[in-house]
Amino acid sequence: MELRARVERFPRAGETVPARDLVARPAGSGLVQAAAASRLGADVAAYGCVGTDPFGGQVLAALSRAGAPSAPVGRIPDAPTGAWLVLVDPEGHRLGTYAPGANGRADEAYVVPHLPGLRDAEVILLDLTLPRGGLTGVLRGLGPGTTVVASHPPPQNRLPISWERIAFVVGTPDELGGQAGPTPEAEAARVSHPLLDAGVRNLVVTGGPEGTYLVEPAGVTRFPSHGLSRTNPRAAVDVFCAALATRLAAGRGLYEAIGYANAAAALASAAEDVLASLPTPERVLALLTPG
Repeated sequence: MELRARVERFPRAGETVPARDLVARPAGSGLVQAAAASRLGADVAAYGCVGTDPFGGQVLAALSRAGAPSAPVGRIPDAPTGAWLVLVDPEGHRLGTYAPGANGRADEAYVVPHLPGLRDAEVILLDLTLPRGGLTGVLRGLGPGTTVVASHPPPQNRLPISWERIAFVVGTPDELGGQAGPTPEAEAARVSHPLLDAGVRNLVVTGGPEGTYLVEPAGVTRFPSHGLSRTNPRAAVDVFCAALATRLAAGRGLYEAIGYANAAAALASAAEDVLASLPTPERVLALLTPG
């Protein structure tokens, strides 16, 4: 769930400020990625855990409306459904925190029984805020033909997991851009980044106003912003992952898939309520078509 309120300014330490326009709606990363991939034409199944509270019911209902089967989603009676808590100032800057709640129980014991279904996937979208046991269980249990697209790495991520099993790590500029070594525009023979050094094949920095950057061991490629404001960088990451997955599963090449995903992310990041305005294939292709 996303709990969002508008404030005139962010509070200082020890201070309380008034807020307005409090909104509570299903909008977690797993839900947005599943719904966006389904809208873009993929066959999708959702995994993870929610509580037995009303928020959990809303998340499952949203998955059902999006055409993403939620039968594998666990219901945890003694934990609340996870939530993003977000404050937005008049300039659109965001300050937030994430409470995983029931999804903190998506550990190895949860993952292992679901591995037969996961192994059938062309692409797995993996949230790096999951418990380490859950991440390890997925990465160890997948077959070699499954592509893993991971998102939302915690700052200074040093998780002892099989990074070499991950084809893409996608994050915001705050999550990834500040760690990328040279400026994003630099044409470098070798880009130094801890996750590349750990074995990740590609990094994608999206959600910023300049566009999206693909960071590979050989250098950096920028994809344009398409002139759209990026007011919702987290939605840009989630929709980018979903669109990238659909194109990779369809057998498209790396740069074509990233260009398509970048256009989908640009459309999504300009929307305040991303689930209400998920991009369709027609809108994405229209943005990519000159004239």
